[in-house]
Amino acid sequence: MRLFRRKTFSHGIHPPDHKAETAHSPIRRLPFPPRLVVPLDQHIGKPAVPLVHKGQEVVRGEPIARADGFLSAPVHAPATGRVRDIRPMPTARDRLTPCILIDVYEAATQEVLWHYPWQPRKMDRQALIQAVREMGLVGLGGAAFPSHVKLSVPEDKPAHTLVVNGCECEPYLSCDHRVMVEQPAELLRGVRYALRATGAKRAIIGIEDNKPDAIRLLQKLTAEEPAIEVEAVATKYPQGSEKMLIRSLMGLEVPAGGIPLDIGVVVNNVGTLAMLGALLPQGEALTERVITVTGPGVQRPGNYRVPLGTPIGFVLREAGYRGEAGDFVLGGPMMGPSVSDLRTPITKGSSGLLVLDEAAVRRESPRTWPCIHCGRCVNACPMRLNPAMLGRLAAAGEYQRMAAKYHLSDCFECGSCSWICPARIPLVQQFRVAKQWLRDQERRKRHAAPPRQQPLEASGKEVRAA
Repeated sequence: MRLFRRKTFSHGIHPPDHKAETAHSPIRRLPFPPRLVVPLDQHIGKPAVPLVHKGQEVVRGEPIARADGFLSAPVHAPATGRVRDIRPMPTARDRLTPCILIDVYEAATQEVLWHYPWQPRKMDRQALIQAVREMGLVGLGGAAFPSHVKLSVPEDKPAHTLVVNGCECEPYLSCDHRVMVEQPAELLRGVRYALRATGAKRAIIGIEDNKPDAIRLLQKLTAEEPAIEVEAVATKYPQGSEKMLIRSLMGLEVPAGGIPLDIGVVVNNVGTLAMLGALLPQGEALTERVITVTGPGVQRPGNYRVPLGTPIGFVLREAGYRGEAGDFVLGGPMMGPSVSDLRTPITKGSSGLLVLDEAAVRRESPRTWPCIHCGRCVNACPMRLNPAMLGRLAAAGEYQRMAAKYHLSDCFECGSCSWICPARIPLVQQFRVAKQWLRDQERRKRHAAPPRQQPLEASGKEVRAA
């Protein structure tokens, strides 16, 4: 058996991981809620386009919305029932989003009733990628990038390595850990599919060393597979960022403004590939996912297999939350969005539901102080930026300067600077505002109406048609 090697990257932080309550909790299945709220934009890219109408009956696994272009993903019915409506509903994106509402039949079972005629062993590379698209698979680590796009490697940028992200560096979350321990066969099958799809010759599964059971198990299962390596990396946040993980495992640097494929690497989350390995042989689409439900306000913390579209209020009742107020975070506390509406659904990108009760919320003082120029944020930033300077520019509204001179686009909003700041300045929130302003400006330029053509003049007089 290979020894653990503590590979890491420079900078970063070490927040308390809070994983003990759920890291050894087996995955349990939640029942269907009475009603599902299924958003059409559960992925990066264009929202899906509905294929169903109000009053239509749907069965579990049936496509209910098609992908709208290449950078999009279809959506499937998470349960058998009837379409109640298609209308905007609150989601984790902090706005009303078009959703398909499904009233679930009381007699609905967990059986998937809609199947695709896939035959993985006979599929070539393109057929495999098409199947990934049809199943609606996206990155389950939180980014929700359509998986078929990531696996579509262009000929002019060949991939030599598939990096499989098993770090799960966000505090509180343990769903990926449990998937690696409970579904290793599905994970390794998904890794082999991804190798075929990308054309990469080898795969490296990187796992933080606070998950020794997962490391040992996967090293044992891959001992006779030279194309798949399992490597331990140091437990540090944000080790799970794809650029940081590539740097830790391979010593390679993704160029500024670039993507891993620029250096011949494709990165996928372990939960994504385990789902690929489970669904493809069965001809099934993505209708559910594993999430961690935990926090001081939860009576029965653990890892749950949840139908997509399940409102968080239903999840909270099943997990034993009885509080009247609190802070609900979809994902981890560092990068996950806070939500307040209990109708907000679990989506493909929801890796967890973190609940902080009233007492925990009150302990978080909202007061901030002036920057004391301590430099802790500079030492923490994994992208080697200057968050203090970016924060001062953001407070002054100098967003263009942030982008042009201080590389704002390289910030992937990990939140390390905000967490380490003794003045409690919400730096990452300021950066998000700046990025949104810059995106809005760019959008206005692209959609600006062309200037009105001035009438031609000759000798000071308008030239008229004869």
